[in-house]
Amino acid sequence: MSAIDQCLANNEQYAAAFGSADLPVPPSQALAVVACMDARIDVYRALGLGLGDAHVIRNAGGVITEDAIRSLTISQRLLGTREVLLVSHTDCGMLTFRDDDVKDAIADEVGFRPPFAFEAFDSPEENLRQSIARIRASPFLPDTDRVRGTVYEVATGKLREVTPS
Repeated sequence: MSAIDQCLANNEQYAAAFGSADLPVPPSQALAVVACMDARIDVYRALGLGLGDAHVIRNAGGVITEDAIRSLTISQRLLGTREVLLVSHTDCGMLTFRDDDVKDAIADEVGFRPPFAFEAFDSPEENLRQSIARIRASPFLPDTDRVRGTVYEVATGKLREVTPS
């Protein structure tokens, strides 16, 4: 059975026990979380969040990109979130390469470089500080004063807060 087939079978069991979730669309905690997509991080359990509590936006590195700003803009302007928590982590794959190296390898294979930045970084703390700065500089986000960054320690499950520069 493929992984997708297993997921669909798992969903049958989930839906059978689902009952009713009459939750409002806006998250109850008025919180948006931007986290790395790393499969070792269970964002909901690590933060003590439940269904309907927060928007969780995930991408490689938990980087604030143009698309993350797009999602946060919708989250804040249309759905009432007021705080943003960033979650980077130790042992991140984004620490293992340089953008230009990956772009060059892809160009060798397909004939041209990807137009997007991969946003590799040298430290989770550096990534958080840059991401906080991008949020605070965005003219599209009305709530930029309650943004905090954390590093998730994959070996212990603990969060460590990082102060912006």
